[in-house]
Amino acid sequence: MSLAGKRVLLIVSGGIAAYKALELIRLLRKDGCAVSCVLTAGGAHFVTPLSLQALSEDRVYTDLFSLTDESEMGHIQLSRSADLVAVAPASADLLAKMAAGIADDLASTLLLATDKAVLVAPAMNVRMWLHPATQANTATLAARGVRVVGPDEGAMACNEYGPGRLAEPPAILAAINSMIGAASSASAPRTLAGRHALITSGPTHEPIDPVRYIANRSSGRQGHAIASALAALGARVTLVSGPVSIPDPPGVAVRPIETATEMLAACEAALPADVAVFAAAVADWRVAKPAAVKLKKTASGEPPSLAFVQNPDILASIAAAGPRRPRLVIGFAAETHDLAQYAEEKRRRKNTDWIVANDVSPATGIMGGTDNEVHLITAEGIEHWPRLSKQEVAARLAQRIAEALA
Repeated sequence: MSLAGKRVLLIVSGGIAAYKALELIRLLRKDGCAVSCVLTAGGAHFVTPLSLQALSEDRVYTDLFSLTDESEMGHIQLSRSADLVAVAPASADLLAKMAAGIADDLASTLLLATDKAVLVAPAMNVRMWLHPATQANTATLAARGVRVVGPDEGAMACNEYGPGRLAEPPAILAAINSMIGAASSASAPRTLAGRHALITSGPTHEPIDPVRYIANRSSGRQGHAIASALAALGARVTLVSGPVSIPDPPGVAVRPIETATEMLAACEAALPADVAVFAAAVADWRVAKPAAVKLKKTASGEPPSLAFVQNPDILASIAAAGPRRPRLVIGFAAETHDLAQYAEEKRRRKNTDWIVANDVSPATGIMGGTDNEVHLITAEGIEHWPRLSKQEVAARLAQRIAEALA
């Protein structure tokens, strides 16, 4: 959806990643969204109020005790005039204040006073992010309905490597779009009320030994977005998810798994369902006999010989579930060439109703990215959708599912 006519209150806290807030503002403004900025004292060490003001074309707020603002209850008005409050970057300190309900500056006070949806994009040193206190604070906020985006894994400004990098601005924009879209649709007709939807998402991890596994680059963003879109239309949603680093969609029953065998068992346990969407990127093979201990290098340097067996075909198994088969079974086909041909062959071979096909060759940036460009393949033909955010693809697909089940 477009953000035209919407307003985001963006809180920029301290950290070198604050410079990315400038790009986020540019993307929001490009999409027609108004942006009001709050800059913390820590954030002001990395970006200036003038730069935020120039890009947002609006005043930047820094002081809780501005007499002019507070004569009009400025922090209350700021906290409630926006459609969403986003904190990017969100420092460990500000996350801790949010979790504890501390209000000792403008940012923490308006976060305590707001009645609007809140999104946080953490950014900090890897050790700070992995500290039990930060993990507990983030879990507390997520349990209260705060949306957490990232952090990503990569090299840090402090010369360490690991999770802690601020999510890229397009990913934060997509999450904002999804949240505002979900809020806008909350009053829409619940066309899937009373229906049960089964969704698979993310990769599977197939063990080689206790520390190594076979996986793929799936982020789970598309499957999670579909689960969220179906829930917004009133469906009861069961999401069977492989290991991902994105938060669980609100209002969805999540069944975490690791392997393809576990995913099949969770899907079978979730039946009956009215619709099943298989968006997970399931490993085709697994090691026949994973080692019980970590495999060690040999003196000769020869790599170990691994025997593989085929994983269960989850899509085909559920499509052939007899009386327990969902009324609508939808598979995904991720290909790098001959997209339509392979996808149509897959639809017929696996007895699915629809296939959502996408090109995941490296040049597209789709695998693990925030956008998708798909072909919807049915018995009636092929329908090409333009490149959209994964949230928009999910919303379109959810609407088509609602129409098919009506």
